[in-house]
Amino acid sequence: MSWQLASLALLGLALAAGFAWYEREKPPARVLAVVASLAALAVVGRLAFAAIPNVKPTTDIVLFAGYALGAVPGFAVGAVTAIVSNIFLSQGPWTVWQMAGWGAVGVGGALLARVLHGREPNRLLLAAVCGVAGLLFGAWMDVYQWTFAARQDLDSYIAVAGTSLPYNVAHAVGNVVFCLLIGPAFLRALARYRRRLEVRWERSPAPIVAGVMVLVAVALAVPAAASAATAADRAESYLLDAQNQDGGFGTAPRVSSSPLYTGWAGLALGSAGRNPRDVKRSGGRSVVAYVLRGSGSLGNIGEIERTVLLARVAGMDPRRFGGRNLLAEIERRRRANGSISGYVSYTAFGVMALRASGASAGSATVQWLVSSQTADGGFGVARSSASDSDMTGAALQALATVGRGGGRAAQRAADWLRRNQNDDGGFGQVKGRDSNAQSTSYAVQGLLAVGAGGDAVSRARAYLVRLQRRDGSVAYSSTSSQTPVWVTAQALMALEGKPLPLGAVPRKTRRARASAAASDGGGGGASPSGGGKAGGSKQGAGAGGAAAAGGGAGTGAVGGVTAGAEPSATAPEGGSALGVDSAPKSGAAEVKPVPVWAALLALAAVLGLLWGLHRYVLPGR
Repeated sequence: MSWQLASLALLGLALAAGFAWYEREKPPARVLAVVASLAALAVVGRLAFAAIPNVKPTTDIVLFAGYALGAVPGFAVGAVTAIVSNIFLSQGPWTVWQMAGWGAVGVGGALLARVLHGREPNRLLLAAVCGVAGLLFGAWMDVYQWTFAARQDLDSYIAVAGTSLPYNVAHAVGNVVFCLLIGPAFLRALARYRRRLEVRWERSPAPIVAGVMVLVAVALAVPAAASAATAADRAESYLLDAQNQDGGFGTAPRVSSSPLYTGWAGLALGSAGRNPRDVKRSGGRSVVAYVLRGSGSLGNIGEIERTVLLARVAGMDPRRFGGRNLLAEIERRRRANGSISGYVSYTAFGVMALRASGASAGSATVQWLVSSQTADGGFGVARSSASDSDMTGAALQALATVGRGGGRAAQRAADWLRRNQNDDGGFGQVKGRDSNAQSTSYAVQGLLAVGAGGDAVSRARAYLVRLQRRDGSVAYSSTSSQTPVWVTAQALMALEGKPLPLGAVPRKTRRARASAAASDGGGGGASPSGGGKAGGSKQGAGAGGAAAAGGGAGTGAVGGVTAGAEPSATAPEGGSALGVDSAPKSGAAEVKPVPVWAALLALAAVLGLLWGLHRYVLPGR
């Protein structure tokens, strides 16, 4: 069971127990009217201040309701406020977390009343409590974001909390201001209503029953093998839904297919364990069928290298791919100085393509790539280019494939990436630029390929997760959603934790293989279009180098670098293709089981909370 599913299950049970607690008390119609009115007021307050991020009176109103009316009405006001206001602001998995968070604020208000023995607090104390409630609510919602992080550990939570801190502080400050303005008067009005309606809450065994229900549910859920949709799962589903009937992919769903985006999507789905020969829509053609139909028009070296990498994932021989020897064509582009077409980008991907097929990269080629490192430690698209995250990540992967992942050049390049990571955890294409998903994916790929992960990779993956949209696609940046198929493909490979070159992915069953083979050999379908040049979402990917024939020398034209798990060893130069698929997945890609101790700890916390409410809160409220 994943962290996301386990947390949602526990929250769902806790909310069900809370509403059962409320129903058990059988509140009269007059109390229901007060609860509904307060919830409506909290909803209106949230909507009225929607234009100001996190500055809303909602938390204050819920806390006041719990203080004046008791724990049960306070919980009901908070939970109802979240679900009703999200009808206007958008529902999602976060709604359950908000319901639980604001419900807990209402219960916290009742606890404050018990501590103060029902006395009206002074204005400053009440304002301070409201500010703390805002910070605690923000920390609780950070836990929701944390469940989607690459790893569920303290470092990941700190990274998530750090990015949301300005918003949480704004929430707390807004709570203090609203409380100073209306807090004492609001509490006195509610107190008058309470006395008039004679609201009294007796002890009920409902919390104990709810605790037993939680115990049974957790006992059944912990050993279950059900998996929830992680960030990688949702990205994978998005790509599968974006495939066209001709087997290819466009810039977005229902857009004409292009070899560039098809190559990236095929590699990404391969990193998720799907053989490109088996990836096809019902009644449509496979990814490989589309690529084979256009193999005769391959001319740009970047397209050829990308196709070699894809062929290896599909378990096909690039020496006999669509009647062409693609490895020989890469060799023909090798220059006397060892470079491939004179560019760092083509040389790095050429090394990976050759090594993926069991061919030697050539010592002169490797030496040319190493000597192309800039003085600051990074790599650019060409020797004359400034260092950028994209090419530095690609060069690191290439160096890892020839056994130089632990060398001086790789260490300097990894240091360059770490120094240029932005505060939000992402990477810009060049130093000083805003973060984007594709440059971040390249950086993750390179760092993990040479075993230089750690906190930098955790923060980068958390950044990618924050860019994911509801449909599973990953946005290019916080302000742009261009070419979602290409961006999502790169992000998926980073989340899956597989460096290039990928090994062959096992096929489906024999029956599925026979069906796919028949489809791969067929014709028909729309002819491929576009894809020769690095365009789309990578702005300026070819900057710093002259355009090569048939397309720019940008990293996007090459296509197909995936993020890496840390391989246990790199194959020596001249050996067979790397068995990188044997490396374990890591981070958000893996559906990580919830440890038994974590489930038991969560259960103990829920039971302790319910017992405390039953023992100390209800008798006095």
